[in-house]
Amino acid sequence: MEPAADEAALEDAAPESAAPLSLTKVETTAPALVSLYKSASATLAKHNLATQRAAVYLVLDRSGSMRNYYKDGTVQNLAEQALGLSANLDDDGTVPVIFFSTDIDGTADIDLTNYEGRIEELHAGLGHMGRTNYHWAINAVVEHYKKSGSTAPAFVIFQTDGAPTSKPAAEKALCEAAELPIFWQFVGFGDPDAKGFDFLRKLDDLAVPEKRIVDNAGFFHAGRDPRSLSADELYGQLMVEFPEWLTEARTAGVLKDN
Repeated sequence: MEPAADEAALEDAAPESAAPLSLTKVETTAPALVSLYKSASATLAKHNLATQRAAVYLVLDRSGSMRNYYKDGTVQNLAEQALGLSANLDDDGTVPVIFFSTDIDGTADIDLTNYEGRIEELHAGLGHMGRTNYHWAINAVVEHYKKSGSTAPAFVIFQTDGAPTSKPAAEKALCEAAELPIFWQFVGFGDPDAKGFDFLRKLDDLAVPEKRIVDNAGFFHAGRDPRSLSADELYGQLMVEFPEWLTEARTAGVLKDN
């Protein structure tokens, strides 16, 4: 992969949405994703979000301990689930992907025409797997969102298998990002009892409005084998806090209806 070229593509992608993709479009373009599309659609309907528009981002941990999750297809599986959600929320179903470890390792877009085996292909071209610096990934999403010029909300699936290398930097970046209409849904891979996830579990306790204008993040743990979660279970977990954030963000003036 040529990271620079993919970064340019990421910067050009605009998350502003008018209407979701139709079932017919998904059936024609990516028939293997129809089941995920339907599952995401049903979950959104349960939360009265059937007409909600949002850009969907995918942030992927490339720290060294993630190696097996890339190798066995677990990360690819999550990317396909993100596409199923994006096809319901965005007008073209494109998902900007940010790979991070010590720094930003690379960026790319995936969509219904270019997703099969894509994550492993991109991952293989990104070289050394480093540490776990959340703040660079948060800042990369914020920068992309600002460049897009969008005022619509963004929903970020932020996958990780451990705590950030710098907790203060991660907390600072997340709190500053609360000023923007971006919701961060952290998804943990690995041992649910690992102490490294305590930081993510405490995010909801960060003071509002002393530290951030709204509670802009949620967390759930997908377990040691995230692929064992059904699509319905995964989408249900993704939508636990997003609806509440939409309400709070509108009340606080962070999100303005077009």
